[in-house]
Amino acid sequence: IMTTPLSCCIIAKNEADRIGATIASVKGLASEVVVVDSGSTDDTVAVAEASGARVIFNPWPGYGPQKRFSEDAAKHDWILHLDADEVVTPALRDEISALLAEGPKLKGYRFRINDIYPRRRKPRLWGDMYNLVRLYDRRAMRFSESLVHDRVVTGDHVIGQLNGVVHHFSMRSWAHLRQKLNAYGDYQAKVMRKPLWVIWARLPFEYPFVFIRYFLLRRHFTGGLDGVYASHLAAEARLSRLVKMLKARAAAQES
Repeated sequence: IMTTPLSCCIIAKNEADRIGATIASVKGLASEVVVVDSGSTDDTVAVAEASGARVIFNPWPGYGPQKRFSEDAAKHDWILHLDADEVVTPALRDEISALLAEGPKLKGYRFRINDIYPRRRKPRLWGDMYNLVRLYDRRAMRFSESLVHDRVVTGDHVIGQLNGVVHHFSMRSWAHLRQKLNAYGDYQAKVMRKPLWVIWARLPFEYPFVFIRYFLLRRHFTGGLDGVYASHLAAEARLSRLVKMLKARAAAQES
């Protein structure tokens, strides 16, 4: 029996092919699932409602504000925040269930998120490159207000570490990943402000540094050729973002 009720919050747009699995993975764990949709043109809303979620429309205000909106919409103070392409594994589900049954001793908990390449069903070796606070008491911590960075601001609270993981099916295909990274870069170029000298100083080194960071530090080398290509796309997108920032500044000066 759950002594601590849980709300699962998900923000979504055009995720009809993936959000059903996300909601199914928390069935029986979360007392409610709240989906905040920002204007899907596919069957996201219908799929989410058919899966038992409560769907609310909210025009896109940015990553942090949208996640804070979902927190405010939740009935319960304990929140499990998932993206619409993430699936809670049975091990993590059981771990969270036991934690809520006993009563959480801390105000927030991290767990690892494993990216999964296109055409694969399981993560690569050492694919847990993100370890994020996604289970928390909203009375103690909330998502930040940042338009481009969606992270929970934990303050001075001690954070627990869960052993189970989430599987992240973020890439429908390599073409989808490139499109997704480019769209995110477009958005960042519009809202982020960096000094001009910083952009120019980073420009020659951005691609090799980002490639090395992804391939070695984020361990994409365990993914074989897929890992090489994933690292290339990340580095390509980050270099493109700097170019877009330069173009945005030039356009602003001309207007």
